Amino acid sequence: MTQLIATHSGSFHADDVFAVAVLAAVFPDHRIIRTRTPGKIDAADFVVDVGGVWDPGRGRFDHHQRGFQGARRRLDSEGRLVPAEAYASAGLVWREFGSDYVRKAAQSMGHELDAGTAEKVAADVDAALVRYLDLVDNGAADVAPGMFGLSSQLSLLNSTWMEEKALDADAVAKLQLDRFHEAMALVDRLLRRFVLRAIGQSVAADIVRRSERLLDGKVLLLAEGGMPWTRVVVQEMPEVLLVIYRESGREQYQLRTVPAADGSFASRMDLPAEWAGLRDEQLAAVCGVPDAVFCHMNLFIAGARSFEGALRMAAIALEQVSRVGG
Repeated sequence: MTQLIATHSGSFHADDVFAVAVLAAVFPDHRIIRTRTPGKIDAADFVVDVGGVWDPGRGRFDHHQRGFQGARRRLDSEGRLVPAEAYASAGLVWREFGSDYVRKAAQSMGHELDAGTAEKVAADVDAALVRYLDLVDNGAADVAPGMFGLSSQLSLLNSTWMEEKALDADAVAKLQLDRFHEAMALVDRLLRRFVLRAIGQSVAADIVRRSERLLDGKVLLLAEGGMPWTRVVVQEMPEVLLVIYRESGREQYQLRTVPAADGSFASRMDLPAEWAGLRDEQLAAVCGVPDAVFCHMNLFIAGARSFEGALRMAAIALEQVSRVGG
């Protein structure tokens, strides 16, 4: 059955564009109307950012009405759940249908997610993206000043007064709807890529946890290159100082240091300073590993043509750290 999705007419914002894009993806058989007419709103299966009602059971997702108190929850310092960021329509819809969107995205890659994993990915997307759309729409924070943020960039797609001045009301409504669909397409593309990356991180996490430890547990060996490993190692493996993996598409093994914290440029340890910026024969002469390929100037990554070479470089680096520490 075709689902009728209604949102307000006139200028659009990131929260209504995002919310409608999510519903459209979850319910592929749909039709979108932009209106402020009460009768048309009442007839819709889903109503976003208009209508003055928040009732997920009836598909109503507005947040402008007096008395609205919908908000995320967080734990305070005493472990109690307290209100956090208020919802806008983006967050209200994602709260109800985020997990469905995530599962559909995974299925498009031929991967079935269990309910718990889908909910975790949806929560990660909310924390990293959706809540910021809500903050901007509610006027609670300017999270990306100027034109840097997604909310500002989507607003650019609205038609301008110069484009509308020669048009009648029907033509203006059509132009605005066309631009709304453009904005939806952009949101869907970015959100889909964001979700697929989050799914990849979730699937990779279990592989990383099961990966082999070498050199007294200080080196983690990943069977596959290209998978995200940083967050799991930083948060769950305090003893791991280096990671080795085969680089995707190349006959080369990479040796990486582990960041000191999520998002940090500092590492738990650096590679030997005398390796910095050297390549091939020069690096091999200094480190004593014949198939050494390179070492970055900032001492966070190096490589060798063989696993044995990369492992030997790891052992040398650890030995040097041990000497310095001793």
